[in-house]
Amino acid sequence: MKHPSILLFFLVSSFIIKAQELNSIEDNFLWSPLYVKASAYNSLKTQTVGNPAISAWGDTLQSGMKAIAISRDLLKLGITHNTPIKIEGYEGIYFVKDKMNARYRKKIDIYMGIELQKARDFGNKNLKIWYGIPQKNEN
Repeated sequence: MKHPSILLFFLVSSFIIKAQELNSIEDNFLWSPLYVKASAYNSLKTQTVGNPAISAWGDTLQSGMKAIAISRDLLKLGITHNTPIKIEGYEGIYFVKDKMNARYRKKIDIYMGIELQKARDFGNKNLKIWYGIPQKNEN
């Protein structure tokens, strides 16, 4: 490689830009904690009715997305489509892209693409999450 310092510059720059984007997102919300049951799901025909890559809100799910599905009772808290979610022990911000069957309560499903074994290995956990409530601008 002729110029490893250029590659390093671009890697560091992209990391800084991504961190600034996350901070910008985080600064626009008040973060409310909540304890939930968590499991994982995939875009597989055996796990859904209809097109497994299309969420309840019409989003197209793709492997690698930081997406979750929520139990419908969480809608009453203001958690809805595209609400940002931070999950204890997991990096980054996830976004609500799907809804679960009405029989579930206080539960999230973390999207894991088509990696069935990864979802099975995740199993069921009790986790703390924080959901973002938009701050009102006083301008």
